[in-house]
Amino acid sequence: MAIDEKQLVAELQDPKTASKAFDLLMREYGEKVYWQIRKMVQSHDDANDLLQNCFIKVWNNLHNFRGDAKLSTWLYKIAVNESINYLNKERQRRGLTEEEDAAFLLQNIESDEFIDGDELQLELQKAIASLPEKQRLVFNMRYYDEMKYDEMSEILGTSVGALKASYHHAVKKITAAFSE
Repeated sequence: MAIDEKQLVAELQDPKTASKAFDLLMREYGEKVYWQIRKMVQSHDDANDLLQNCFIKVWNNLHNFRGDAKLSTWLYKIAVNESINYLNKERQRRGLTEEEDAAFLLQNIESDEFIDGDELQLELQKAIASLPEKQRLVFNMRYYDEMKYDEMSEILGTSVGALKASYHHAVKKITAAFSE
């Protein structure tokens, strides 16, 4: 059953139904948002922490949600921003360049006990992790989440044309990694 986002927003903004509606929001979107974050940060524990941060931000800012975008889009935007901020802080904390950060992500993938895929899946994850952050984000949203470019544009604040170009470049780099 598809969720009625307008009804959910109304229930979230009503103090009498907010708690129950928030529970529904977490059940409906929690796993999807978790995997969006996880694909960016690679670590299960970090993804869980960031997911909690996202839902706390949603809860604390529900009164600011005007409904200009879909609730799910707003939630994804918060998750993406939380993930990017986290990655930037971690990169800065460790004193890493973006290239060194990609190597760190690869190391996390190889040592992650939660990745149970076969060798081909592991190689795909390594290829994705080696992409620049924006391409990695666009690739994950398009390939795994099958998100439309229009929705990605709303979430990322980037033109559809730029997103298509990023995705195209990401696919070329991943294809090249498998050709090697």
